[in-house]
Amino acid sequence: MALTQAIGAKVSGHLVLDDQVIEWRLVRSSAAKRLRIKVGPDGVVVVLPDGRDGGEAAAFVASNQAWVAEQLARTRKLQAARRPQIRTKGQIWLRGELVDVRVLHSAQWRGPNKVSLDGGVITITCKQESRTSTDRSLENWLRKQARQRIRQIIPDVGERVRRTPNRVYVMGQRTKWGNCSALGNLSFNWRLIMAPDYVLRYIVTHEMVHLAIPDHSKRFWLTVQSLCQNSDRARQWLVANADQLTATLNNRP
Repeated sequence: MALTQAIGAKVSGHLVLDDQVIEWRLVRSSAAKRLRIKVGPDGVVVVLPDGRDGGEAAAFVASNQAWVAEQLARTRKLQAARRPQIRTKGQIWLRGELVDVRVLHSAQWRGPNKVSLDGGVITITCKQESRTSTDRSLENWLRKQARQRIRQIIPDVGERVRRTPNRVYVMGQRTKWGNCSALGNLSFNWRLIMAPDYVLRYIVTHEMVHLAIPDHSKRFWLTVQSLCQNSDRARQWLVANADQLTATLNNRP
């Protein structure tokens, strides 16, 4: 063990534990009543009461080497447990683009699972033993994204067809992308948020026009086409990619 005098009131030294050199530093304290050692993420610190000789610190550390080694091992173990664990979950469609999904497990996270989109990557942050599955959290987030986008489109189309839906639902239908009920309620499949925006806009337009024209007459299709010029392209995209969208997240209802 070596002891080196530093400038001012601080003293530093090192220990050799298990063939590793462990540095420690000493801090004088007017409030301290006795010598003590603190071991944490910032390293080993020896607190020395004012008026005591720095040499006592070196002897104190030497006599407590076993305890210091034990605390260092414990600190490293805790740090490893708290270090976020990131794993790749794969990719999903979002607004017509494939994006990576990663799961970030963190012992320091205390809230419910959090889903965020940053830099083209969806990150699900959760605590180690979360009761909510990451799939469920991701689905809830996608539903929210779908609901927000649908509610942005409806007023624009509604102004043009002079209709307002009674209620709007975002659901997990297995066979329909959208529906307009006799009561004027609209329902949409949340998986539409994974399709390109022009596809989602087409489905919203389709159901909004049904508020004014309940059948699929020539007038209905002409109206849809006039409001959504990408309607043919949108239908083709859904036909080509429907299986991929409905298979997402185990096809939950």
